[in-house]
Amino acid sequence: MVALQEILLLVDLDNDTSVPVFQVCEWHSPEQLKKLLDLELRDGGEAESEILQRCRDAIRYSVKTSHPRFFNQLYAGMEPYSMVASFIAEAVKTNLYTYEVAPVFTLMEDAVLRKMIKVIGWEEGGDGIFNPGGSLSNMYAVNLARYRYCPDFKEVGMFSAPRLVILTSQECHYSISKGAALMGIGTKNVYTVPTDERGRMIPSALEEKIMLAKSEGAVPFMVNATAGTTVLGAFDPIDEIADICEKHNLWLHVDACWGGAAIMSKKHKHLLKGIHRVDSVAWNPHKMLMASLQCSAFLVRDKTSLLQHCHSARASYLFQQDKFYDVSYDTGDKSVQCSRKPDAFKFWLMWKALGSRELEQRVDRALAMARYLAEEIKKREGFRLVLEPEYANVCFWYLPPSMRNLPESPELWKKLHTVAPVVKQRMMKKGSMMVGYQPLGEKANFFRMVVISPQVSRQDLDFVLNEIHNLGKDL
Repeated sequence: MVALQEILLLVDLDNDTSVPVFQVCEWHSPEQLKKLLDLELRDGGEAESEILQRCRDAIRYSVKTSHPRFFNQLYAGMEPYSMVASFIAEAVKTNLYTYEVAPVFTLMEDAVLRKMIKVIGWEEGGDGIFNPGGSLSNMYAVNLARYRYCPDFKEVGMFSAPRLVILTSQECHYSISKGAALMGIGTKNVYTVPTDERGRMIPSALEEKIMLAKSEGAVPFMVNATAGTTVLGAFDPIDEIADICEKHNLWLHVDACWGGAAIMSKKHKHLLKGIHRVDSVAWNPHKMLMASLQCSAFLVRDKTSLLQHCHSARASYLFQQDKFYDVSYDTGDKSVQCSRKPDAFKFWLMWKALGSRELEQRVDRALAMARYLAEEIKKREGFRLVLEPEYANVCFWYLPPSMRNLPESPELWKKLHTVAPVVKQRMMKKGSMMVGYQPLGEKANFFRMVVISPQVSRQDLDFVLNEIHNLGKDL
């Protein structure tokens, strides 16, 4: 058996001189990479030395998301306490459906959920569960909202309900539409609400969409607000949306997968003003707070066991009611899954180690670094902000010298649209950094920098701007 210590050492890239640690990635096409990895599975096993090489290859050719110049996604960096928790969870190899097989992790999940509920401001408590990703948490919200409106749906299906409508902003995460498709509501019954110039839902437009749905004979049952949109990092006005939802008796869910961490900061929690009024929240500690993937909580302001009633199947081989301990700790029937990892442990251990104050400082520093980057962009010729950042998303265009004196026109934006993809291709093949890009509405392709990791320095941010110029100045 390969020594575990040797494999763990491979995670520390500095101990493996075959890996170019200065690179964020070593790019190869899929066909090239297939040849390098030797993916074929054979009847006979390989020698330990070969298995160690497979491990080296897996690390070498993977993207180094803990590299300080990885800015491509809404996660980054390496959180050591959470990583240790991940190793322990895999080694213990248990399943979080009953207390009897996961007593420690069941209590830890309960403690973390209680703390998150307190931070949100639900003074009377609530309920929750950790899920494999924010998309599933958002889908839980759709299912729970539907169940509250029409409990019969669980047993008799869609025949028991009228045409139901979800309302969400045009900048929301795509999991809302996916959830509508998966649950039989239909994507055409997801009504998108216009946003303002900053990407925030317009409350008056929400009310108009609600009235439109009612005039069509449909039944609005849920509003999804977003706290930290994927591209712009926008925060919908939760307080104003809550007023409308209370008026029309609609379930209000907040997708705070990305922006939920702001509530940990006294300086920035105003972005989530009114969140204590909502019915449910999706919050991913694996994003801004840097817990190891995956670590995603779904929280609900309910004390009537709605999660349990909505999802329970009462499997008699797991959830016997005559057990010798308090079966309320058997949380598996709250979930649509059977097997479920103890993801809360990854957040619990790092929170224990760092404390709330350090988590607050982590948020404050990330947003301060994003502000530094935005100010640097303003100073540099050829760089232009898409808008002033509200969170850690910094969106901007790079104009090569050949385009800087062109008049503002559709022709300019057509040319500019081609710049970001070429720069991205070049940075990937060079391996120097990773920054995402995308169009948005009628806006030409622009770069989206996401600043998260405490390991990121001002020098790293300066490097990004310099590197984009060096890679794109000939375009």
